[in-house]
Amino acid sequence: MGRNAGNKPSAAPRKSGSSIWSGVLVGMMVGVGLAAGVAWYLLKSPKPFVSKEPVAKLQPEPARPNPPPAPVEKPAAGDGKQRFEFYKVLTDKDTPARPAEKPSASKAHQAESKPVAAYDAQILQAGSFSNVNDAEKLKAKLALLGVEASIQTATIPDKGVWYRVRLGPYKTADALNHTRGFLKQNGVDSTPMRAQ
Repeated sequence: MGRNAGNKPSAAPRKSGSSIWSGVLVGMMVGVGLAAGVAWYLLKSPKPFVSKEPVAKLQPEPARPNPPPAPVEKPAAGDGKQRFEFYKVLTDKDTPARPAEKPSASKAHQAESKPVAAYDAQILQAGSFSNVNDAEKLKAKLALLGVEASIQTATIPDKGVWYRVRLGPYKTADALNHTRGFLKQNGVDSTPMRAQ
């Protein structure tokens, strides 16, 4: 009735280290064999992009004269800031000049009859930061979008120094709204303010 489980000699433990290495070795051999088979197949198969017809000799194209360089725009005489227009520099395309439209008599009459409302120049504030590095990052982002911005420093009581990223001034409401819409499309919220 009694089984004597304790007297039975236990089997020697298996060495799992050798089975892992043999598996790795077999896997590497199978991988090298598959790679060699794929390479052999690709070298022996017909090339899909190579035609067997003789290639005609190409005639060299006649040299074209280079177009003259685009004229460089200079800043206005009263404006001390240098303005960059990245989209013109990067595209290197000559844009045809559009002839100025002469207003017709009816349009000129309509423009004269409407009173012109006075517009105070306004600026756009794209951000205000307590850290100058954050203000510089926003200014760089705007420069990559092709918009020129400046950083103004303001000391606020009980808060310290703040760095404001501002654009403008804009002389017309259309220019202000166009720039504000462009900034909004590119993920930058801006607030219009009266220029000081």
